[in-house]
Amino acid sequence: MVNPPDVNNTLKNCLNEILKPAQISDQPELIDKYSHDYSFQDKGSPSLVVFPGTKEEVQAIVRIAAETKTPLVPVSSGPPRFHGGTVPEKGGVIVDFSRMNKIRKINTPDRYAWIEPGVTFGELIPELKKQGLKLVAPLLPRANKSVVASRLEREPVIIPKYQYDFIDPLMTLEVVYGTGEEFRTGSASGPGTLETLKADKVNPWGPGSVDYFRFISGAQGTMGLVTWAITKVEVLPALQKLYFIPHKDLTVLTDIMNQLLRRRVVDECLALNNVDLAAMLASSWPDDFKKLKKDLSPWTLILCLAGYKRRPEERIAIMEKYLNEICADFKVKPVNTLPGGAGKEKEILELLSGPCPGETYWKLRYKGACHDIFFLSTLSRAAEFAAVMQKAAAKYRYPREDIGGYIQPMVQGRGCHSEFNLFCDETNQAELDEVKKLFADASEALLKNGAFFTRPYGTWADMVYSRYPEQVEALKKLKGIFDPHNILNPGKLCF
Repeated sequence: MVNPPDVNNTLKNCLNEILKPAQISDQPELIDKYSHDYSFQDKGSPSLVVFPGTKEEVQAIVRIAAETKTPLVPVSSGPPRFHGGTVPEKGGVIVDFSRMNKIRKINTPDRYAWIEPGVTFGELIPELKKQGLKLVAPLLPRANKSVVASRLEREPVIIPKYQYDFIDPLMTLEVVYGTGEEFRTGSASGPGTLETLKADKVNPWGPGSVDYFRFISGAQGTMGLVTWAITKVEVLPALQKLYFIPHKDLTVLTDIMNQLLRRRVVDECLALNNVDLAAMLASSWPDDFKKLKKDLSPWTLILCLAGYKRRPEERIAIMEKYLNEICADFKVKPVNTLPGGAGKEKEILELLSGPCPGETYWKLRYKGACHDIFFLSTLSRAAEFAAVMQKAAAKYRYPREDIGGYIQPMVQGRGCHSEFNLFCDETNQAELDEVKKLFADASEALLKNGAFFTRPYGTWADMVYSRYPEQVEALKKLKGIFDPHNILNPGKLCF
């Protein structure tokens, strides 16, 4: 619900006192860009868009919003957006953090980057490379995707052996709560200012016995507005070697991944079906995509061995020995050439180390739109959930051969991110309606079979929270403490 004109005028007058004219906009064209995304979330128009440049400006915006009871919706990534988390449900003001884009510090010895929320993958990855470091990133993030937003939303990273917790590699952060008060988590909490703080600022636990960064993570901006964060980074390999294992049976591949991760053999480790892999690699549409989709294996396990500064060849040789031993137990052979996509190996290595290239995001190349169903489970159940997804697709006559599939081990293989991509043409209303029904029905079926929707966007929130009334009550109590006026992205999750 949009604020009435008199409230909007009061709000705008107050904001004009703390922000420059270029930091405030109510232009209809700009407003419309924040009112919808590629999800099934209903359109919701904000009244204003503001672009803070400092923590102090964020605090002032929050205090004004609290006084006027104006909803604030944080946005830090550029379009396209997919999950509905930044579409306003109660009107209000978009707080766009894109101008808070400073890389405050890159610490090579301790391997961390201290960044503001507007820093994107396209900006941070090149800066890290200059210092011999790499960012452990999700699979093909958008170049204009906020690194902090990705970390807060617990997007899976493609090197699970470096992940020790589902929130990893997020470390400490600074947050402004719904009261306008600032707070720093973990070892960054103080005492003293950041300039005088002698602690390393990277230990995420605390202060005290409460790990505050946990309930800010995955909260879709409902608990606080993050003004900076520290993320772990890793050493850039001196040598890398790709391997592929094609197979029609996903269970075989997940069993292999489980064994490899137990021995910490591989760095990058993920499985893609022929649809997703073809969509990422196709150089021309639709011819190259159709050929790749036809020639590629139903599933392909992609593995990368890495050697570092000291004796990289010897390290990779040792890892190859373990890889071959494990694969022999499953009667498969890892190969260096992509079956069905020979000549694409160098391109795959580049895709694994950077953001999505080109002007069009890879999920939009096939039909112009994509709706993702993703959740957590164990590796051993990934194939079972893929079968549930196929059964739901058959019910709505969605072509099984058009469903994208992505299996990403997490936390050294102790968990697994499963993702299914429903590509569709949003200009075809009949097709869109069927995909919407499939999306809801498949999500419900997966949930009933044990899928854990740890990031409950949109309609998933009702599905998830209706099953856990005690958790909802606890979360609402926390919300009442840290956002007593309910101004931070109201309507999301269970709020």
